[in-house]
Amino acid sequence: MAKPVIAVPIGDPAGVGPEITVKALASDTVKSCADCIIIGDKGIIDKAIALTNSPLKVHVCEDVSDADFSPNVLNLIDLHNIDLSSFKYGVVQAMCGQAAFDYIRKSINLAMSGKADAVATTPINKEALHAANVPFIGHTEIFGALTSTKDPLTMFETNGLRVFFLTRHLSLLQMLGQIRKAKIIECVKECMAALERLGVTEGTMAIAGLNPHCGEHGLFGWEEVNEIAPAVEELKAQGYNVAGPIGADSVFHQAAIGRYSSVLSLYHDQGHIATKTLDFERTISITNGMPILRTSVDHGTAFDIAGKNIVSEVSMIEAIRLAAKYAPFFVKK
Repeated sequence: MAKPVIAVPIGDPAGVGPEITVKALASDTVKSCADCIIIGDKGIIDKAIALTNSPLKVHVCEDVSDADFSPNVLNLIDLHNIDLSSFKYGVVQAMCGQAAFDYIRKSINLAMSGKADAVATTPINKEALHAANVPFIGHTEIFGALTSTKDPLTMFETNGLRVFFLTRHLSLLQMLGQIRKAKIIECVKECMAALERLGVTEGTMAIAGLNPHCGEHGLFGWEEVNEIAPAVEELKAQGYNVAGPIGADSVFHQAAIGRYSSVLSLYHDQGHIATKTLDFERTISITNGMPILRTSVDHGTAFDIAGKNIVSEVSMIEAIRLAAKYAPFFVKK
């Protein structure tokens, strides 16, 4: 049976992306679950292979059709866009910001054309993108624009715990203004559709509470009474398998042990703390709601340790593994 083809852009060359890519591809887990096509610069990949003492041999190819998926072969689409004479690890460089964007764009093209089954991304640097005048602040915005997706949906997964987010990059004060019945209903429906596209059709989605003890019927806040519980009841009336609100101090544990198939976190840190405490390295971001499937490590470029061969590849292995896991079920729009 053919393994899914996963496109892997190497991220910002000055960060740890090239190292974790090379290390991950040498792992037995990745070899057994996926055929990877790397998008990057050969000079940077050669440096990463030497740095990590990797057994991989680079095979430069023009397209996926030219790839050699034999063991210990790293298939590389070489965009040849890094000047090694001026390159430095751990430094914001416009050249690297532009290169990272080019790698992502190529990986999206491969997936959109059906040549790759999913994309597993490595870290990029917002300052480097800005220095290169790239008009996006991060991966999600790039993927949204280049796939014509208005509002990509983020799901975290770690050790089987799946977490969606009602709100993300808002202050706590701004977040409170977003806790509305209509928004919760709309978000849950989007999350359920995303799960179905990934082949997850069984189980209950839990809606996390906002206030301590879910507000204790108004003693500690009225959001549960006025907005969250009514949203849950209406969703149930429409046939959606949901439960809640359930106290945030217990709902993530309950989902982690299998009581719920997923959790809707109401704000950024509520879900991030839960997943990253459970297993920081294996917390993977999955972007859904697009025509293509994208997974990603949930750490940054780590400029402080880039080029030192001390970064862990565990998160990258998990990102590729989950891309391969869901790719056969993912229904392309």
